[in-house]
Amino acid sequence: MTIAITGATGQLGRLVVAALKARAPAARIVALARSPEKAADLGVDARAFDYSKPDAQAAALAGVKTLLLISSSEIGQRAAQHRNVIAAAKAAGVSRIVYTSLLRADTSSLSLADEHRDTEQAIQASGLDHTILRNGWYSENYTGSVGPAVAAGAFIGSAGNGRIASAARTDYAEAAAIVVTSAGHSGRVYELAGDTAYTLTELAAEISKQTGKAIPYKNLTEADYAGALIGVGLPEIFARAIAGWDVAASQGALFDEGRALSTLLGHPTTPIAASVKHALGN
Repeated sequence: MTIAITGATGQLGRLVVAALKARAPAARIVALARSPEKAADLGVDARAFDYSKPDAQAAALAGVKTLLLISSSEIGQRAAQHRNVIAAAKAAGVSRIVYTSLLRADTSSLSLADEHRDTEQAIQASGLDHTILRNGWYSENYTGSVGPAVAAGAFIGSAGNGRIASAARTDYAEAAAIVVTSAGHSGRVYELAGDTAYTLTELAAEISKQTGKAIPYKNLTEADYAGALIGVGLPEIFARAIAGWDVAASQGALFDEGRALSTLLGHPTTPIAASVKHALGN
């Protein structure tokens, strides 16, 4: 059975391909990417595939039986792009879709949820066998700010005392590889998150512990946090979105204690301390 992965050269996609190669012959894996030459180092068949070019999608999916649809990175265009991919998969004879959605997408207050809800509905309406992987927050979404926080002497955000059950991208990638290469997942919806939740105050304390420097957490209003992000060069729309996600986190949008991810993996998820250590290059 041939397995194809959209967004294969992205941060999650590359990790999925690596995890798949440990479970299936490379000859059965197809990396779908806007620029297939960037997938040359993955060691699998690479095909041109653009979320925004539906006319060429079905041909790129020829011979594929299982499609891992990693959500597009183009917020605001995802719903239409994903619907195009689902239609192309049906036309190409794909028999199964596995989709990377969002934690509790059906009820989430995160602004990201609408497009994921739309995609889930389109997949369910397609009649194709499917599995929904509702991924929680990637630890890297926060540990990517460890360096700047150390340089600035503080970790900033708008998440208040909200508890965040994140996991490393490698955990989510491994889970995706397990699901696409094993049976028993038809029609399932998995709420995936890290085993242990933390607040940003606790994250800042961990950074302080590992660096030996006092790095406090400073909670800002949504507007002030967005302004700070704009001040360091982030586009305004993205900065305001990030601040909004933090506010949603303060209200519990990134918390989960079901441990479905570690159950799928058969081992604990990566602790935030390990992700901080990696971010610090230790």
